[in-house]
Amino acid sequence: MIERLPRPFRVLLAATLGASLTLAAGCGSTDKDSSGSSGKSGKTVFVFAAASLTETFTSLGKTFESAHPGVKVKFNFGGSSALAQQITQGAPADVFAAASPATMKTVTDAKDASGEPKVFVRNRLEIAVPPSNPGKVKAFKDLANPKLKVVECAPEVPCGAAAIKALAAAKLKVKPVSQEQDVKAALTKVQLNEADAALVYRTDVKSAAGKVKGIDFPEAAQAINDYPIATLAKAPQPDLAGQFVQLVLSDQGKSVLTQAGFESP
Repeated sequence: MIERLPRPFRVLLAATLGASLTLAAGCGSTDKDSSGSSGKSGKTVFVFAAASLTETFTSLGKTFESAHPGVKVKFNFGGSSALAQQITQGAPADVFAAASPATMKTVTDAKDASGEPKVFVRNRLEIAVPPSNPGKVKAFKDLANPKLKVVECAPEVPCGAAAIKALAAAKLKVKPVSQEQDVKAALTKVQLNEADAALVYRTDVKSAAGKVKGIDFPEAAQAINDYPIATLAKAPQPDLAGQFVQLVLSDQGKSVLTQAGFESP
């Protein structure tokens, strides 16, 4: 029928229909982002967390995203002392989960935490050795052997501070071949056979099952670390930050953490 109209009318009608369709498409997308999600789409929660929480928090992050369509959780994993420094220097973050109260105190003293931090798990040290255990390590005292290549965390890092306490309790002197800035870096040295042993957390040994062998030692009980978590005062997404913390503190969060080897506080 359009073909029967004079050509000028056909052109005008086509232009009008095209404009109407464009307007309708535009109106239909005002409540959604490019992915088709609505509501909180496009929002990101930034979580700064101790390296030893990498596996568990990554899992909880996926759970959180599933419960909040369109929301993304991005993690900055590393040594707690370095993360605390980044936060106090203004790095944008919503949540901080530290591997010790001392590193969390850096943030609270700077008034960068919102509310009182809550301890959600505890962790203890274990000796990690290669599966073949070339250094023949059987007990904590064996680490004092000068022929062994032993790796520790740096003293300012929570796992390094815990190692110092454990060594003091056992009255042992160990000269490490390197001091790493986070526990995962120390564990990697063993996995690559660049070290005969490393003092890491029990949870890290468990996460690397088959790649390293763990050796418990009683002195570890003298250096158990509490892990506190807090939302941050300048959180870009304060509501979502609080909800993520609640997930960590929930029964579901505790289940994920304890299955990974963490202890209840």
